[in-house]
Amino acid sequence: MTIYDLIIIGGGPAGYLAAERATHGALSTLLFEQRTLGGVCLNEGCIPTKTLLNSAKLYDHAKNGAAYGVTVKSACIDHGTVIARKDKVVKQLVTGVNAKMKGRKVTVIKEAAAITGKTERGFTVQAGGNVYEAKRLLLAAGSEAVIPPVPGIKEGLESGFVMTNREILNMTTLPEKLTVIGGGVIGLEMAAYFAAVGVKVTVVEMMPKIAGYTDGEVSDILQKELTAKGMDFLLNCKVTKINNNSVEYQKDGVHTVETDAVLLSVGRRASTVGLGLENIGIYTDRGAVVTDHHLRTNVPNVYAAGDINGKSMLAHTAYREAEAAVNHMLDKRDYMRYDAVPSVIYTSPEVACVGETEETAKEKGMTFTVKKLPMLYSGRYVAENDGADGLCKLLIETASHRLIGVHIVGSYASEMIYGAAMMIESRWTVEDLREIVFPHPTVSEIIRETLFA
Repeated sequence: MTIYDLIIIGGGPAGYLAAERATHGALSTLLFEQRTLGGVCLNEGCIPTKTLLNSAKLYDHAKNGAAYGVTVKSACIDHGTVIARKDKVVKQLVTGVNAKMKGRKVTVIKEAAAITGKTERGFTVQAGGNVYEAKRLLLAAGSEAVIPPVPGIKEGLESGFVMTNREILNMTTLPEKLTVIGGGVIGLEMAAYFAAVGVKVTVVEMMPKIAGYTDGEVSDILQKELTAKGMDFLLNCKVTKINNNSVEYQKDGVHTVETDAVLLSVGRRASTVGLGLENIGIYTDRGAVVTDHHLRTNVPNVYAAGDINGKSMLAHTAYREAEAAVNHMLDKRDYMRYDAVPSVIYTSPEVACVGETEETAKEKGMTFTVKKLPMLYSGRYVAENDGADGLCKLLIETASHRLIGVHIVGSYASEMIYGAAMMIESRWTVEDLREIVFPHPTVSEIIRETLFA
């Protein structure tokens, strides 16, 4: 039997990048993926949704260009074509990942895999009726949509009336009305697409605000902008039942939203069921695999990266965790840091954040000051966004003068936030940052303007 240096279970961002980095380090690597390489991100999440949202943005520009001197008389959206292009983009990128694995001589087996035990030489994994062995394991099985125990959801999923992010991305016809259960990142991005192409969208959220842990002031601006685009928000509302053509929710009594389709988007949980974690005694906490800053589990030579450890369910976090894990295997000095992991909501306007929010900083007992400016202080933003709202908000630690949080709502936020992450990761002070020369005119100048606010 071939004994591999590394077996990876899961071919999403953490899994396939770890395989690439491991083979660069001369580790013989076997990768298991039961569905399609690329994981949720490439097939059912990050890339497909951005493809749809780009089509929505083009459609919106065509319909609302009069203020900019551009009039399009016959703009229309063909949702079937949008979905076909999404499929083309996904296929192209999945083909690229497959080619990369082949080029790096990673052995890829498209089967569900489970750990069966530990030997003197390493670990055994079973897949497709065969047993494989490796000196090390990396668990990268990702996450899956949470299905809450609400009456009618199971039947709705079976009939197609209720969809998760997987099913809705393959829907080829537009409903007249869509109800989104959950006002987090995934729910908002899908809601934004459907609202932009003419669907009446209602978002039902249990919490008093949308966008999860996003800074409260930023989420308020986002909600106002999305409301202006025709979306309805029902906050502090608990869904109690799904019927054939409606959603029941509770808030000062029971109410009903009539709808043609439902998107269920109340969160994700680590995919650990059936992996055989119990066979070698791997610790979990609330369903997620427990890891340290080297991505090690409690079992020596077993690592876990990506959504499966539940620390930060973002593809770019998974990439970096995979690198840190493989570097530790290769005895390279490295560890995972989570203080400057950016997050983005790709709605229109975009939201991008990194570091502490006012809420988290107060919880940690940090002393800080807040600097903020409307995006209208950026000349390019004014030139390109007629009548749009937006904000740049910075949190600065009082004693050290270090930047500890950046929150932006407005165009290009997703492309600017990496620079803010680098500023926080590098522990730069306000004095350091004020000496950086930003290109003019750019929207990114808003960060410099806010530093001097």
